Amino acid sequence: MTDTPEADPPGADPTNGEGPELDEPDVFDGPPRVSDADVPETPHPVNWNLLSAHDLETEWLALNRWVDWLRHTYGLPASVLPPFWHHHPELVWELSALHLHWLGAYDPEQNASAAIGWHRDFADTRARLRDWVAASGTRIDRDRPTRQTTWPGEEPGPPVEDVVIADRDAEFVEFVQAQVRRRQEAEDEFFASLDDDLDLDVYPTTGQVRD
Repeated sequence: MTDTPEADPPGADPTNGEGPELDEPDVFDGPPRVSDADVPETPHPVNWNLLSAHDLETEWLALNRWVDWLRHTYGLPASVLPPFWHHHPELVWELSALHLHWLGAYDPEQNASAAIGWHRDFADTRARLRDWVAASGTRIDRDRPTRQTTWPGEEPGPPVEDVVIADRDAEFVEFVQAQVRRRQEAEDEFFASLDDDLDLDVYPTTGQVRD
């Protein structure tokens, strides 16, 4: 009687007679590895007075994109959100705060009721924006500096005159470039003064002491 050969055990390689191979650990097994670079930065207050030139440009562009999305999404009129809002600090600070509030409300880790809270605050903000816009005098096709009240002992400010602006986007780019340039000049002047006062050899853009 001829013995019937046993079937190869599962996983055996019949060509070399070896037993079942052990599975190598799969690099894709287990939870994904997440680094700090993969986690979005937590929204934080933006102090426009203290931003570096680089951060100032970044914040201007980010806020402008969001404000443009906001006005189209909610159909906001110029009486609430005028095209030249960037020329008026009272509007910049208000819109910046609203933007940061929106980022926090729609953060993936936020609770489900945060969005309705943002919309409730958005209604209050629209009322304040109407007041700011009415007081500033800015319009859909022209702009002028917000009138300042002169206190006793102060020199009167320059006359306030309307300026017609035909291309809002082009004017915004020029405005941001001028803002960033002035901030960079202030930074360079500050670090140069440190170099003079402390007799330190520093890089003017970073403030790092040279070796």
